[in-house]
Amino acid sequence: MLHPHFHALARPEQPAIIMASTGETITFRQLDERSNQVAQLLRTQGLQRGDHMAFLFDNHPRFFEVVWGAARAGLYFTPISYYLQPDEIEYIINNCHAKILVVAEKFADKIKPILDKLPEVKVCYMVDGVQSGFQSWEQATAAMPTSAIADESEGREMLYSSGTTGRPKGIKFPLSEGGLGEPQDIVRSIGLAQFMGVNHETISLSTSPLYHSAPLGFVMGSHRLGSTVVIMEKFDEEKTLQLIEKYKVSYSQWVPTMFVRLLKLPEEIRNKYDMSSMKLAIHGAAPCPMEVKEKIINWWGPVLWEFYSGSERNGIFMISSPEWLAHKGSVGKCVDAQVHIVDDETGEELPVGQIGTIYCSKGAQFDYHGDEEKKKSITIRDGWTTIGDVGYLDADGYLYLTDRKSYMIISGGVNVYPQETEDCLINHPKVFDVAVFGVPHEEMGEEVKAVVQPANWADVGPELEKELIEYCRSKISAIKCPRSIDFEQELPREETGKLKKRLIKDRYWQTGKSIN
Repeated sequence: MLHPHFHALARPEQPAIIMASTGETITFRQLDERSNQVAQLLRTQGLQRGDHMAFLFDNHPRFFEVVWGAARAGLYFTPISYYLQPDEIEYIINNCHAKILVVAEKFADKIKPILDKLPEVKVCYMVDGVQSGFQSWEQATAAMPTSAIADESEGREMLYSSGTTGRPKGIKFPLSEGGLGEPQDIVRSIGLAQFMGVNHETISLSTSPLYHSAPLGFVMGSHRLGSTVVIMEKFDEEKTLQLIEKYKVSYSQWVPTMFVRLLKLPEEIRNKYDMSSMKLAIHGAAPCPMEVKEKIINWWGPVLWEFYSGSERNGIFMISSPEWLAHKGSVGKCVDAQVHIVDDETGEELPVGQIGTIYCSKGAQFDYHGDEEKKKSITIRDGWTTIGDVGYLDADGYLYLTDRKSYMIISGGVNVYPQETEDCLINHPKVFDVAVFGVPHEEMGEEVKAVVQPANWADVGPELEKELIEYCRSKISAIKCPRSIDFEQELPREETGKLKKRLIKDRYWQTGKSIN
C-alpha cells in the first residue's frame, strides 16, 4: 500500500524527514501519529471529505504533518507561496473556500491585514507562536488522540497556477474513491517504484520550496514508497553537495538553474565531495540547456531522469540519461496520455518534425476551480488540452520543447523561440543568469532582447555586451541572437528556479523601449 502509515507499522523508527540545516528528525511513527492528530483536529472543527484547508509555511518540519493529516481526512489542501502579497493570499484562501488556515509565525504579517476578509475560515492557527487572531497549532494538535479517524480516505492537493495572465487558477483533480494508500493519481509513485528502484532503503533529497507541485509530489511520492527525505530549507550549491556525501543520498530532485549554479562552482569544490551514492536525479520545471545537462551527466554519470509536465498533469513525459543521449534535447515520451502537435491557425494536427502547440488527450482529468471558461480556453476537439508549450515530436515519439507560446518572438514575420538563445548565453563563463524575450521594434514588430545577470558586475559595459552578442552569433543563427543586451544585478526567480520572465518583459513593453 502506498502510504507512510504502512511504513510506520513496518519500520516505525526509520526517519521520514531530516531537516538539512538543523538535523531535526521525524520518524515514520511520529509522522503517522502527528498526521492522525491533525486529521482528528480537522474532524473536531467540522471538516469532512471534500472540504478545503490552506496553509502558509516555508520548508518547515511541520509541513508534512499538515499535508498527510489533511490527506488522510479526505480534504483538499492548498500550500500557499510565501512570496505572494496579502491581497493575493486573500484571493486564494477565499477562492478555494478554505475552512482552516495554518500559518507559520514568520509570515503573520502577510495574514494579519486580511484576517477580517476571510469569511469562510473558521479558525486560523499559528505555528511557532501565538498572536492575536490565531490559535496555537501545537497546542490544538497535541490535545488530539494519535489514533486514526474512523473514516480515513485519500485527499489531495489543489495548487494554484502562477497567474501570469489574470488571477491564478486552482487546479483541481477528483478525489480517489479507494481507501488509504490508493491515491487517484499514482503515476509518480508507481513509476518510481517500478522503473527507478525507489524504496524504503532510498535516501532522498528535496532541494526546492515545498509549496510547488514538483517538490510536493516528489516528497509525497517518496514517503508513499517508504523513503527517508532530507529537506533543504533553502537551496545552497555547496551545501547540497555536502548533504549528498553526508547522507549518501541516492535520489534527488532538481531544476536546471541549480545545475547551472553547481557547474559555476570552482572545480576544486565540485570535486571535493563524494557523489557516488547518487543513483537517480530527477529534474524538471524548466527546459535544461543541452550543454549543462551533458556536463552534469559527465560529472554524476547517467543518473539523470527528466520529468516534464504541468501542474495540470494532462500529460507526463519522462526520459532517462541513456535515452536522452540518443535523443539530445528531448523531454521524453509521454507515459500516460496521447500527444498531438497542433497548428493554431488551422487547428490541424502536424506531422513529425513540425513545430506547433503541444496538446494531450486521455491524460489526468482536471478542472480549474470555479472557472469553466479557463478550461474551455485550453481545450480543443475530443478533449485535447494544452498548457501553452510549443514543440515537436521526432520519428520515435520523443517530444522536444521549443518554448512557451506566450514568449515566442515574431520578428519580421519569423518565429524565434528564446529558449535556445538563453541556453546558448547561459554557458558563457561571464553569465550567471539570463532572460531573452521580444521587445517592440517599429519596423520588425519585435526584436530579440537579452537581460543578463553577470557573474561579476565589474565586467559590465559595452565590451561585455559586444562579447556576448558575438559569442551567441558564433553558436546559433544570427536571427536568434539578441540585438542588444542590458545588465541587471539579479534576475527575479522563484525558489524553484523558474524565471519570472514576465516581470522583466512587461517593463520593456510598458515603456516601448530598452531599459539600460
